[in-house]
Order: sequence, then structure tokens, then C-alpha cells
Amino acid sequence: MNGREKSDSSIVPVKSPNKSGAAARDAEGVEGRELAKGNLDKGDMRRTQGRIKRMPNALDRIREVAQRDGKQRFTALMHHVYEVERLRTAYLSLRKEAAAGVDGVTWQQYGQDLEANLQDLSGRLARGGYRARPVRRVQIPKADGGQRPLGVPTVVA
Repeated sequence: MNGREKSDSSIVPVKSPNKSGAAARDAEGVEGRELAKGNLDKGDMRRTQGRIKRMPNALDRIREVAQRDGKQRFTALMHHVYEVERLRTAYLSLRKEAAAGVDGVTWQQYGQDLEANLQDLSGRLARGGYRARPVRRVQIPKADGGQRPLGVPTVVA
């Protein structure tokens, strides 16, 4: 980085040839230059808080591998599921006004003691003690007079 021109970004020529038309195509114009070797744009890394790019999370990397190679087998992914931060993100992405499931717990009720609930859920997932509750099935009327099944899952059991 301290070397001459090591941190230069791409340089676009500002000066154009004086000639116009066909003569300009024949005349030698000013050439631009790409990034210096070693200073290439590095993937999805977030270098500072003000930059747009971010570090890819584990699930992004897993998704990329799965898209590249559809026959790839993943054998040890559970530790990504029971991460407390990932569980918090999943909880916050739920619809707040959704109906309660078979356990009768709403989004707001579960969130009253969120940290303790997430720690408990993470522990149960890690030791294999979590068992999902069944989805509450409700029949709702369709426009043509028929019925359509609707599943109402629990926030967590």
C-alpha cells in the first residue's frame, strides 16, 4: 500500500484526442488503467462501517456451494441453526400480528422474555431435546364455495 501506485483505483482518461470523427479513431487516445495488482475488489467483505459490502455469513457460503454443486452433501449444519443470533433474526422476521398456534403463544408474549427464551431454545436444539409442535389446521372458505386448508404454526414450543 505504501508503494507507488499500489492503492490507485481504476483511472479513466479525462483527456480525449483533439481530432473528431474518423481521424479520432485513427489517432492514439489516452489509455486508462485498472486497479494495481493485489488491490482487487475482494468479494463480499465489509472493510469499514461506512462501506456497503459485508462479510458473507455461513448460510450465504453454504447457499453458494449448494447452487454451484447440486450434488453436494452437507452433513454438519445444525450448529448454524441453534446460534442465538440466528434464532433472534428468525424471531424478528416473523409477522407480529399473526395468529397464535396450538400452544396459544403470540409473537408479543414470546418476546416478553426473549433472551431467556432464545437461550432455552438454543440449548434444546443443541442437545437434541427440541420437538416441533404440530401445525394447527384450519379450513378457510374459497371464492368458488370450496374450502382451503390453512396451517398456523407455533412461534416455538
